[in-house]
Amino acid sequence: MKDIYILGIESSCDEMSASIIKNGNEEIKTIILSQMDIHKKYGGVVPEIASRCHIESATMVLEELFSDIDISFKDITAIAVTHGPGLIGSLLVGLQIAKTLSFVYQKPLIPVHHIAGHIYANNLVKEMQFPLLCLVVSGGHTDLIYMKDHFEFEKIGGTLDDAVGECYDKVARIMNIPYPGGPVIDKLAHKGAHTYHLPLPLDDDSFNFSFSGLKSAVINLVHNEKQRNNEINVENLCTTFQDNVVEIISKKTMKAIQKFNIKNLAICGGVSANSGLREKFEILCKKNNINLSMPSIKYCTDNAAMIATAGFFAYQKGIKSDMSLNAKATESLKEYIQNYK
Repeated sequence: MKDIYILGIESSCDEMSASIIKNGNEEIKTIILSQMDIHKKYGGVVPEIASRCHIESATMVLEELFSDIDISFKDITAIAVTHGPGLIGSLLVGLQIAKTLSFVYQKPLIPVHHIAGHIYANNLVKEMQFPLLCLVVSGGHTDLIYMKDHFEFEKIGGTLDDAVGECYDKVARIMNIPYPGGPVIDKLAHKGAHTYHLPLPLDDDSFNFSFSGLKSAVINLVHNEKQRNNEINVENLCTTFQDNVVEIISKKTMKAIQKFNIKNLAICGGVSANSGLREKFEILCKKNNINLSMPSIKYCTDNAAMIATAGFFAYQKGIKSDMSLNAKATESLKEYIQNYK
């Protein structure tokens, strides 16, 4: 069987990344250029700045990708690109690059949904087994996705308001923790104790999540303590906050596993790098004999390796597009599959 090499391009937010993946599981090379230091002073990603930086760095990233490897564009089977969801300006830069390369080198153009990319980051760790429940935890998503097979996505639950990563960043801002706040809260949470009282958010029988109430509770707690001239113990508040987040996510995920009688769990997205979350699921899955898959830390945040990996399986399914492909700021996995069946 002839080897399949997928060139992946990811530019949905503030990372410009390109990668080459062989046969959907072997990383040849990946380049990621992050803008974190640029956006840090603004307290978050500025869309206009992100897209402008992508334009400036795209050629450099591609040149670096193909340097010092024995692969050229003639060896590439197809080009996979994130077309949504994400920041529209950033998406358009990556999409234009992919369309140009597809046209010049006459390679198939494969549209990849950003969340599908995160899910398939797990295939770079070990082969995905089905049926599978995938927990997507990121800055924009907190979803439970049921998969019977490759590229069959059924959303059984999701966030009703703030995503978990978004909640982390907002709570960090309340505690004057610099952007990006999630990793700092995770670090501080391992140093403190669970001493504050915070609600367990949307603790019901559904598979949905809601973190706006927890965020508001932290805001009110900090405000009330300041009014009383009491000093906030940041480490303890981080511990209490993270304990509640991890508890509700793990509780609902394990309930879904039980209901659907699933033995395979994959976790993905930027927040899957959270050590408290990883530790909790390692314990729970070992106790309940669940086959757990989590990407390596380098594959948790946005990267083109995950897009190229998802692109491989999309290519196998016959998913491709012509030059009319456009970027989409918002799009569900269901809409994505329906559009390219």
